[in-house]
Amino acid sequence: MILHTQEAALRETTMLNWFQALLPKEDNFFRLFDAHALSLVHGAGALRKMMDGGPETGEWCAKVVAHEEEADEVAREVLFAVRRSFITPFDRADIRGLTNSLDDTIDQMQKAAKVVTLYEMRAFSPKMQELADIAVQCAALTQEAFTLLPAMRKNHERLVVLTERITDLEARSDDLYDAGMKALYEAHRHDGTGGNTLGFIIGSQLLDHLEKVIDRFEDVANRINGVLVEHL
Repeated sequence: MILHTQEAALRETTMLNWFQALLPKEDNFFRLFDAHALSLVHGAGALRKMMDGGPETGEWCAKVVAHEEEADEVAREVLFAVRRSFITPFDRADIRGLTNSLDDTIDQMQKAAKVVTLYEMRAFSPKMQELADIAVQCAALTQEAFTLLPAMRKNHERLVVLTERITDLEARSDDLYDAGMKALYEAHRHDGTGGNTLGFIIGSQLLDHLEKVIDRFEDVANRINGVLVEHL
């Protein structure tokens, strides 16, 4: 009887260990968040190189798209892990929200690259380049924030600083967008042909996508703040 009980306990322990091995560990979510944030860093870097213009523009467009595809793979892995996990570092809704906001950000970069590819753009205004500079800064701040998120209580103050900086950069991007649209209008109104409507439309589309990239970074920052408020 004792031997039978011991064997049953051993089988139960073995099955429990096997079952637990199938479950994603809590730190895996943070690893995936880090990978997702890093894809934004790479995407923003390629976006900025794209804004340098010239014959290599198409190559950098393709790299933006490649990083967007990498980010999609990470997002799918996160959402799958959420569905099959009993234990998560914080609420499932927050994990999905963070993942979707990260994905929306690099999707917006891809939309900018699509405009450049579609209209074969090879020259870009200083305001477009400045918006891409801000995207690079926001990506770096976002990546740092996600490296600190596993110890959010300890890193609370720094996380707040990082998200505030992203919000400040988003406000700066609004001003750059307005200035860029004004400069674009002036350039095409006085181009010697009586107005280049198509050039203005194409340029305004790109400016809009670049500005929305920064908006999406702010969405990520707001999601992080939401997690901090709820869990601290």
